[in-house]
Amino acid sequence: MSRIRTGTDTAREPREDYTGGVYGSMLAASVVIGAGSLGSFPRTELVLLLLLTGVVFWIAHVHAQLFGARLARQPLDRRVVAHVCRDEWPIVKAAVPPAVAVAVSPLLGMDVRGAGWLALCVAVAGQVGWSVAAARHVGASPRLMAATASVNLVLGLLIIAFKIVLTH
Repeated sequence: MSRIRTGTDTAREPREDYTGGVYGSMLAASVVIGAGSLGSFPRTELVLLLLLTGVVFWIAHVHAQLFGARLARQPLDRRVVAHVCRDEWPIVKAAVPPAVAVAVSPLLGMDVRGAGWLALCVAVAGQVGWSVAAARHVGASPRLMAATASVNLVLGLLIIAFKIVLTH
């Protein structure tokens, strides 16, 4: 989660925070695993579940940031609210690629189960991609970028292992 900047931060260039993207990708992977059996329109329901879960968690993160700022006695104005909404938006953005994967899966000749696996793989790839982007953005060494990619890949593979264990 990003933090609200104080008045001293505003003179600096806006910072990019990729935490929400990593978190949102992991959330999307978890949604695919937890989706279980869906109703009459499983692809549509999974797409909606991915996107709406991302939006709900985005709202929760925005609320937590704004509530935290209020506790710290920082004034909340429209600019602060808009800034927090923007900072937390990667949570929603991370849900889009897995949702698109599910939506286009019929064009690839995939059944619903294949669509779920595709969405899960896309979410894990997003998780790794967001973490590498974050490391690169802060000027991390290639070794550190490889380390963060590896950690996030292992976490993603752990989520995939849970899916395999839970569905067999």
